[in-house]
Amino acid sequence: MATQEYYIREASENEARGPFNIEQLVSLAETGQVTVETLWYDAALEDWTAIGATEELKGTLFPEKRKLRMKLKDAAATKKSDMLAPITIEDMLAGAEGRTAETRHRVDPGIRQAHAARIGMWAGVVCLVVAAAGELLPSADAIQALDTNKLIEQPLVFLGAVDLFTAIMLGLGVTAFYPFVRFRAAVGVGLFGFVYFTQGLDMPLIAAIGGSAGLYMATVCVNMFPVIVMSLLGIAGMAGTSYFLLSV
Repeated sequence: MATQEYYIREASENEARGPFNIEQLVSLAETGQVTVETLWYDAALEDWTAIGATEELKGTLFPEKRKLRMKLKDAAATKKSDMLAPITIEDMLAGAEGRTAETRHRVDPGIRQAHAARIGMWAGVVCLVVAAAGELLPSADAIQALDTNKLIEQPLVFLGAVDLFTAIMLGLGVTAFYPFVRFRAAVGVGLFGFVYFTQGLDMPLIAAIGGSAGLYMATVCVNMFPVIVMSLLGIAGMAGTSYFLLSV
């Protein structure tokens, strides 16, 4: 379980969060951002399941705590603590997220990683949309006329359709498409890289490699700085590849 990736969402939400490892889920559970009612994607069942319904995962995230008997000598300290203002759930969440003066520089790593993963997801959407534009627009007339013969002569049309569909699914929060996105990035390096290399086109080759590498790494990294760098690389590379496809 330690090396497994988890995707989670609330029952009222359509968009999933992740991927997280088990240590990050424990941190989110400790801050109240994950409960027994939170859903997680069970790849074996290919369905969303409540954490509370999975005994092993529930036991890891919400271990039973032994009840401690209060000692008599702590009674005075308890009375003194009762005089302090109660801490609300909002205060606890604000502290975990680093939105208080005391915790401003101690933001929960799990929250930062969740934000980074979300940026990587939307960067992947932008990369795929930009790639689809370069693959579909040169054949816009054939697509509009539904000319099958011309479409067959333009194989990039089918890749563009797949890229656009994948971008839509990823934008809707269907995180099960992450492995396919990474496969698409590898295919992009192999396909465009081979074509541009054999034609001696250096700049399109660099753009294709950068776009595919950025797309792949943006869906893998969970730290903010690498995600931002890889996202920018992926978008720029895909834009360069699409520009070349539209200019030829």
